[in-house]
Amino acid sequence: MKINTIINRYVFTELIPPFAVSILFFTFVFLMKTILEVANIVVNYGVGMGTIVLFLIYSTPYFLQFIIPMSVMIAVLLTFLKMSSENEIIALKAGGVSVYGLLLPVFLFCLLGCLLTGFMTVYGLPWGKMSFKKLTYQVASSNMDIGLKERTFNNYFKDVILYVNKIDMQTRDLEDVCIEDQRAKEVVSTVVASKGRLYSETDRFVFHLRLYDGMINQVELASKSLHTITFDTYDITLDLTRSVSTPASVEKMSKRKGEMTLGELIGVLKERETLNDARYNRILLKVHEKFSLPFACFALGLFSIPMGLQSRSGKQSLGIVLSLFIFLSYYLMLLIGWSLGELGIVPAAVCMWMPNVFMSVFGVYLLITTANDQPLKLDIFINLGKSLKAKFKKSVALV
Repeated sequence: MKINTIINRYVFTELIPPFAVSILFFTFVFLMKTILEVANIVVNYGVGMGTIVLFLIYSTPYFLQFIIPMSVMIAVLLTFLKMSSENEIIALKAGGVSVYGLLLPVFLFCLLGCLLTGFMTVYGLPWGKMSFKKLTYQVASSNMDIGLKERTFNNYFKDVILYVNKIDMQTRDLEDVCIEDQRAKEVVSTVVASKGRLYSETDRFVFHLRLYDGMINQVELASKSLHTITFDTYDITLDLTRSVSTPASVEKMSKRKGEMTLGELIGVLKERETLNDARYNRILLKVHEKFSLPFACFALGLFSIPMGLQSRSGKQSLGIVLSLFIFLSYYLMLLIGWSLGELGIVPAAVCMWMPNVFMSVFGVYLLITTANDQPLKLDIFINLGKSLKAKFKKSVALV
């Protein structure tokens, strides 16, 4: 009993380093897409480093729901690949420990990955997406005068086109302002002013543009008459609805399915009569996805054990390539299932859980085969990888 405890502790400890490295590496890779989007906001609004860090933190839960199962799989595969190449598995078998005796620490590790992924899908994802949207709006609202572009027709505001000839970046004064206001259906107003300044009420998400020394031309479309008014000071209220795809009020945002909590998704499903079939299917798929992705840790982890035991070469590069191939296969099945479920061809539960079932059943078969000391005939994949590597080196040498 004591020996088994030591072995279980050893295997569990060996799983942690590759898991941590995989989490950090793939998080960085996936965040590169977000960095490009954040860079656009930085250029337009000149935000500080603290805001940039918040943007990246809010983006992380979306990627982690995929990265955690993939990292669990890589950790299991690399650990058993290492133990197999260093003949530790042979030593354990000689000591009376079977392959099945090594499953407990792996399942415990997969359970922790499952719980962490479940937390990301149920709580982290909607929190991250809504926080990202709110922060984007706050940045845009507090720096809208910076986001405006000189000598460009800015259409950030609903039914209002704003043209500014020059922006003083020190005082934030707008010079030579021209506005076309089409918010009133019967009247089109054109406002011209020599100077202006934009103010925001971030708590109410309302914007006020104060103009100085200008003129208003109002054209009544019905009578085709023109009225001209001059002013010393004129205030105009504006709605921000198009900047960075955010509505005018965060409190009244229409949430997308990825931004809804589990309770909100279930609440929407209960109002089925208000939904069309496609939207109902998408919401139902999202509910099942929140649970199927966490359980992918078990399916992929179980599948990785025999793959690691049968790969005798022991190279980590082979393990990583093999892990990526397995995960891409799983993700491809998930995408196909999502498409079929959205069209209503296959039930949502079948679409979202079938990849897990397939990987689990195939993994059990491979595990039993490995435990019985029967080869999986992975040499074909190894030789294929070596052949592709040789061809790649040859093509690089020719270049």
